Amino acid sequence: MSFNINFLKQIATKSTGDIDTEKNIDSVFIDSRNQVNNGLFIPIIGERFDGHEFLQGAIDNGAIATLWDESRPVPKGLNGDFPIFFVKDTLKALQQLASIYLQKVSPKVVGVTGSNGKTSTKDLLEAVLSKKFITHKTSGNYNNHIGLPLTILAMPINCEVAILEMGMNNFGEISFLSKLAKPDIAIITNIGESHIEQLGSRKGIAKAKLEIVDGLKTDGVLIIDGDEPLLHTARDLNTLKCGYNDGNEFKITNIEQAAEGTNFSINVNLHFSLPLLGKHNVKNATFALAVGKYLGLSEHTMQLGLDNCTLTGMRMEKKAGLNGSTIINDAYNSSPTSMRAAIETIKQLKGFSRRILVLGDMYELGKDERQLHESVAEVITAPITHLITIGEKGAWISEALMKKNKDKIEIKTYKTKDHAKGDLINLLTDGSVVLIKASRGMKLETLSTDICT
Repeated sequence: MSFNINFLKQIATKSTGDIDTEKNIDSVFIDSRNQVNNGLFIPIIGERFDGHEFLQGAIDNGAIATLWDESRPVPKGLNGDFPIFFVKDTLKALQQLASIYLQKVSPKVVGVTGSNGKTSTKDLLEAVLSKKFITHKTSGNYNNHIGLPLTILAMPINCEVAILEMGMNNFGEISFLSKLAKPDIAIITNIGESHIEQLGSRKGIAKAKLEIVDGLKTDGVLIIDGDEPLLHTARDLNTLKCGYNDGNEFKITNIEQAAEGTNFSINVNLHFSLPLLGKHNVKNATFALAVGKYLGLSEHTMQLGLDNCTLTGMRMEKKAGLNGSTIINDAYNSSPTSMRAAIETIKQLKGFSRRILVLGDMYELGKDERQLHESVAEVITAPITHLITIGEKGAWISEALMKKNKDKIEIKTYKTKDHAKGDLINLLTDGSVVLIKASRGMKLETLSTDICT
């Protein structure tokens, strides 16, 4: 990113210091510990901290200007030449600055939300679209009311397509982000159970995700999981549906799953290969292909993008395990929907004599959390050979499977991952594939580290 320091006067009530109009701001940051070049420091006021207390540290680390809450005193001893731009609220000023900068750069904006698959879809979008356009995407989990403005402000000035992930915990949050980003293309990957504790039901989750259309440009397009009835809306929108069922404009067919990846077709006659596992990732890729086609990319160009895609870590991440085994680390997060999808992927892989599931607790599932954990057992069937569950909630999956274990799957339950490690290692052979999946708070990726070479 880059803009002239004078640009900040558009959002400031007043300014002090030496405003050198020849200087450019090259980065915007809120953590005074970050080392930057020509940075604008924006102190945010949180529940347990006030960024205004750390201005000198920010200056030491490269800040050349700051936005400043006009109700806060300026630190004593501060060099009087240091540029300070006063605002009524630094968080709102951050968001306002992002909006103005977005207008200045004027890229096509692709907004992405959904219960599962947001980050993978974002990564696949970048892989495909970057073959033709200068792209910029959300980094890490910078997908909320603070992270999204920072993502926008990190865009290069010549950005042509901005891929912005939008997360939420409650109603109204996606609406705010959408109105800030004003997407040309909005994607809803799916409706799962994440945040059902706050939103009450899957219907409530769908309502919250559909807020992404609140900022959609009047000539924009909404791309949805066409297999999800809750997303079939009567709103007068240009909508493209992706999925496996009839009636989808981008219908997925001819799935061929292998350990190296997946081959599939769109509308029978368009053929693609994806170096990723899982039907859910095929659908995520199809969202990217739908956007690519909408923006005029050829089938060949889009395939080149898929060939080079790399997903953010711990998402169906294939690793070499001990004793020649194969480890699938999908430990970044989980919901019942995504856990079932990952299990189905393991069942479809060929060439393994042992298929081992290591599953843990899932959080934020509300009053029906036990039933939602138990529902996972419905898809744990042959050729799965072993189930290892970790944690109090994970044990509910084991208990449900024990009641209907017709395939005689070996079941073990542990309170902690440390207790499970030894028995898991004993199962690893060159014919073993292991899926590791749970909610983020379980941190099961540390178990993956212990069993990988």
